[in-house]
Amino acid sequence: MSNLSRLLKESWTLVEEQQDKLASYFYARMFLSNPQLRDLFPVQMDVQRSRLLGAIVTAVQTVDDPDRFGEYLESLGRDHRKFHVQSEHYDTVGDALLEALRVFAGDQWTIEFEQAWRDGYKVIAERMMAGAEADSTNPPYWHAEVLYHERRSRDIAVMTCRPLNELEYQAGQYVSVETKYQPRLWRAYSIANAPRKDGSLDFHVRAVGAGWVSSALVRRVQPGDMIRLGAPMGQMTLDRRSTRDVVCVAGGTGLAPVKALIEEMTRANRTRWVHVFFGARDRDDLYDLACLNRLAARYPWLSVVAATSEDPEFPGEHGNVSDIVARYGPWNDHDFFVSGSAAMVRATLRTLAEMQVPAIRIKYDAFGDS
Repeated sequence: MSNLSRLLKESWTLVEEQQDKLASYFYARMFLSNPQLRDLFPVQMDVQRSRLLGAIVTAVQTVDDPDRFGEYLESLGRDHRKFHVQSEHYDTVGDALLEALRVFAGDQWTIEFEQAWRDGYKVIAERMMAGAEADSTNPPYWHAEVLYHERRSRDIAVMTCRPLNELEYQAGQYVSVETKYQPRLWRAYSIANAPRKDGSLDFHVRAVGAGWVSSALVRRVQPGDMIRLGAPMGQMTLDRRSTRDVVCVAGGTGLAPVKALIEEMTRANRTRWVHVFFGARDRDDLYDLACLNRLAARYPWLSVVAATSEDPEFPGEHGNVSDIVARYGPWNDHDFFVSGSAAMVRATLRTLAEMQVPAIRIKYDAFGDS
């Protein structure tokens, strides 16, 4: 571990238990310093606060991994173009962040910690600005028309939209979505199909609790509506060089990127077996199982195992999908893709670690409105 990484992680432990207060203070200082920045953010700031902290923690945790660190920050810089972030805004953000850390660390804050965060933030800002600059030939976001919308269960919808301009992405990636019903409020959703000639994109969305965007996408959006899409992000993509068989573990609408990966493989796969484990609370939430089964009937290399955790009458596997994967092992030489809620992904990663699956063979995404 480098000295910079050690100082960043050590100092973060001083404020970690006060994350919400630190984030509130940070935004207050930033908006006080530059009131015009407030217009870039949504009215509801609760989720935005947690996103800031998630970005900081990820950056801190990956500072010793230059490739991952750089890719993450450059994609973050590209993504922030949708907020109309300018290079001069980074100084305001850095000053507010350092002041917030200084205040909440209190007497334990040192000159060494201060310098480490100045150096670390400089790297963060430079890589984010480089990512934004490299993406300058693309629009900051894409306008897309909703073509199709279908409720598949009590709180899940599948919709198709088409961007007005070409949006290039890879199967397994995600984009952030904004609707007219909640301006400036963006949420990340995986694209549920591989790139198509007509440019259309599928999304699988669950309305979660008080999720402002997810509720609008499930219950209010209809064909003809316009939505906005941010730049594609995410590393849960196929490695074309790998010849290993594939295991996909999906929880609920985490099926979306898995569906895209399967579609990608229907175009080129000749040698790799693909095993899909699809889990949900009950059969109603296995909203796309019929389509998966049709694909499995058509492609001999594809197998599907469905499971419910709270539906004892379901004619399939019962229990958490993370546990069921272990029953079907061993998986000594497979590439893994895991997608779902944060809790489901954590449980699956624990299972795979216990099965001694090398972390380098596991790709995953966990996000949502919850």
